[in-house]
Amino acid sequence: MPTKRIGLHAGAPTADASLDLMRQAEAAGVHAAWLTTGGAGLDALTIFAAAAVQTDNILFGTSIVPTYPRHPIVAAQQVQVLAQLAPDRLRLGLGPSHRPTMRAMFGYNLHAPLTNLREYLQILRALLHDGTVAFDGQEYTAHASIPHPVNVPVMASALQEGSFELCGALADGAISWVSPAVYLRDKALPALRRGSDQAGRATPPLIAHAPVCISDNPDATRLAVQQQLSNYPRLPYYQRMWAAAGYPEAAEETWSDAMIAATVLTGDADTVGEKMTAMLDMGMTELLVTPVLAGNDPAADMERTITLLGQVAQSL
Repeated sequence: MPTKRIGLHAGAPTADASLDLMRQAEAAGVHAAWLTTGGAGLDALTIFAAAAVQTDNILFGTSIVPTYPRHPIVAAQQVQVLAQLAPDRLRLGLGPSHRPTMRAMFGYNLHAPLTNLREYLQILRALLHDGTVAFDGQEYTAHASIPHPVNVPVMASALQEGSFELCGALADGAISWVSPAVYLRDKALPALRRGSDQAGRATPPLIAHAPVCISDNPDATRLAVQQQLSNYPRLPYYQRMWAAAGYPEAAEETWSDAMIAATVLTGDADTVGEKMTAMLDMGMTELLVTPVLAGNDPAADMERTITLLGQVAQSL
């Protein structure tokens, strides 16, 4: 059985603050730190290069690095640096991101996001794992070699069943985002297994994103989710995922109470810890936790959340 893990999404407004969260998480016993590269914000792989020399054991993961703005050979250049600075600690998560974002910011069309992701995975896994690639596809051309193969799992984002099947067939793991646990159990995991079975390979792990809010105040939780996770119901990919999970009201572009109850792990610390363990028991390999801070003291809320993550991590 794969090792079960707890990871913290360690994003913060500044690189120093993000590094501080990683150091706190490692001290608490959390297994992994995850970062997202989005828009014109801070680059996750660059921050991890700094974290590699400021931490000892904590794993790193990108969730995600968007494919369209960065050629896979450029991604391989960055990955080699991390592989040398922090051997066996990086998991590279990739994804096409979202059509509105890519179109508005970069002018990319995203006419075939799954084809783009499929080719990106093929190129990057060949170059990193075999040391060479010769590829001419619809989206990319890549001919390159590196001095030595690199032991870095190449994972991909997934929301719909088709993307989970793709991950099962080609990736070293699938990474969900703000998806209800029952949707992951009933839709994502079977699709992941179908993809791997059709490809004749072992089923890769599922890293399940879990927003966590340690609060027994439903009103405070609702407000925090609406403020801190407001963008997701506005995006068509997420609306379709929630509709498939049984929450068509996501089309209204806001969080319903039912969506919050299904997606956000909330309650007092003991209750949240039990929900995290139960989610792993459904078949997820790792929880990627984004803290949702509902109290009047965000720093204290973050510290309390990291402490809980460390406790659950050490109990596995």
